[in-house]
Amino acid sequence: MSASTSTTTSLKGGEWLIKESNAFESYTPEDFNEEQLMVKEMCLQFLQTEVLPVADRIDKLEPGLMPSLMVKAGQQGLLGASIPEEYGGLGKDFVTSTLVNEGLGGGYSFSVAIAAHTGIGTLPILYFGTDEQKQKYIPKLADGEWKGAYGLTEPNSGSDALSAKTAALLSADGKNYILNGQKCWITNGGFADVYTVFAKIDGDKFSAFIVERGFEGFTQGPEEHKMGIKGSSTVQLYFQDCKVPIENLLGEVGKGHIIAFNILNIGRLKLCAAALGASKMALNMTIDYAKTREQFKTAIANFGAIKYKLAEAAIRIFASESALYRTSKWIDDKEIEQANASKPFNEALLGAAEEFAVECAILKVHGSEVLDYVVDEGVQVFGGNGFSDEYVISRAYRDSRINRIYEGTNEINRLLTIDMILKRTMKGKLDLMGPAMAVSKELMSIPEFGNEDETPFAAEKKSILNMKKSILMVAGAAVQKLMMKISDEQEILMNIADMAIETFVAESTLLRIIKMADKQAEASVSVQIDMMRCYLNDAVDRVNKAGKEAINGFADGDEQRMMLLGLKRFTKAAPFNSKDARRRIADTLIAANKYAW
Repeated sequence: MSASTSTTTSLKGGEWLIKESNAFESYTPEDFNEEQLMVKEMCLQFLQTEVLPVADRIDKLEPGLMPSLMVKAGQQGLLGASIPEEYGGLGKDFVTSTLVNEGLGGGYSFSVAIAAHTGIGTLPILYFGTDEQKQKYIPKLADGEWKGAYGLTEPNSGSDALSAKTAALLSADGKNYILNGQKCWITNGGFADVYTVFAKIDGDKFSAFIVERGFEGFTQGPEEHKMGIKGSSTVQLYFQDCKVPIENLLGEVGKGHIIAFNILNIGRLKLCAAALGASKMALNMTIDYAKTREQFKTAIANFGAIKYKLAEAAIRIFASESALYRTSKWIDDKEIEQANASKPFNEALLGAAEEFAVECAILKVHGSEVLDYVVDEGVQVFGGNGFSDEYVISRAYRDSRINRIYEGTNEINRLLTIDMILKRTMKGKLDLMGPAMAVSKELMSIPEFGNEDETPFAAEKKSILNMKKSILMVAGAAVQKLMMKISDEQEILMNIADMAIETFVAESTLLRIIKMADKQAEASVSVQIDMMRCYLNDAVDRVNKAGKEAINGFADGDEQRMMLLGLKRFTKAAPFNSKDARRRIADTLIAANKYAW
């Protein structure tokens, strides 16, 4: 693996896996400009003034409340951040639109409604609609006059979306498509005005349609009662000889999968952003409670066991945030690159998101699981009170759980992460086998000693490089051993995915710290360095565990022994006092009374 240089715009998805950390210049939250920070603050203020005071009423599905809040958000431009100005939006860059998702992420059910509207409710028409369709629908979706929803899932087709049964036939007069079937778990379904609905024309051509509320033959079921996100409208949709004008076909006949899967790439990254915002809000309320709750004549925030929980939540948030905005800027830059190559705006962004589909899947998994950790430990800090509906942390806990299911389950996203990397390798888009063979050769050689790199964070960079070598060793051997059968070995693929997720997030965190330390005195970012080292220290162990499980799942004999020795060699970590580091992190959180970075 060479330390080759890489410019941001020429970067390819998955390329971080075969390059050393110093090949990348990272973009971090410390790079946000004044306008971006103002946009994020506006989102947080909207939650504080308009949404959180009525959260209980939202959870009771008070008629008209959620739609009215969405109209208010639209009036402030929060629904159209990424929509071009010609269609009534603000035309902001991808990083800024991601910041909007983070800023609104702590609004519980409201956040779900907003994310569904601005994402899957609007983007299919914006990116795949005709000029006439965009002129008709997008301005009204941008200002909140109309609300959007998305109908893909069916009772018997979830992750396997292409097995959908909803059918579409062209009417005898050729003026309408006649839809028959049903959709379930439709977010915003109870009040939306415009739906992107997927159906198979003539039984086999998977296609998308724009369906308006009020179309003949289109009805909805009652509101579902859910474990969490209770204030999010969720209904079934029914189509009984529903007439959809032929001009409402979205995209091309038989190309609905292109719409469905491309929109998901963006949705996965934006879900990570929303989960990040929710994580910060949950941690803030947990810190505040830990400072005010007293036991044994002192605040529980003074106990080491509680400090560990607060610090670990902050560490994971910081790491997830680092990976999120690193990827967001990659997509932003790739979009600009494609626009400069005369690609239309929709093709530019979709192409950019597709290029980094691997990273979007990683972010979806990591962000949702960070949020689950934060709210779970939040309930634990609150103790018995955390189990009571009187304390908001219980709502945060219930609402978090859905994030590991929608936008593709975390299991599906783990499998996709490795599947996409392997497919890109097979197509020659990513040179994985060359570096993998180099790692195999290295395992047979005697380790080199001396001439140690003494530049700042050299040890951490070496750890990241060795984590990448671990992935290449395990993945390369698994592919060589299992060949075409590897797709049936889902446990092994998920082990390798976990190794990739930990490595990408750890590297993103390290690059953020290197950039911060380069711009400031190292002492001024000492707590952030503690967070990076805590995360990296644990990530190395997690890579080791996942690697061992994968190796033991497909190798035996001498091959197994050699690979386990190689894994041990690649996942060595210097002794690190993470206890004291976490205490320093927790003390900073407690002094600030919030997530402080």
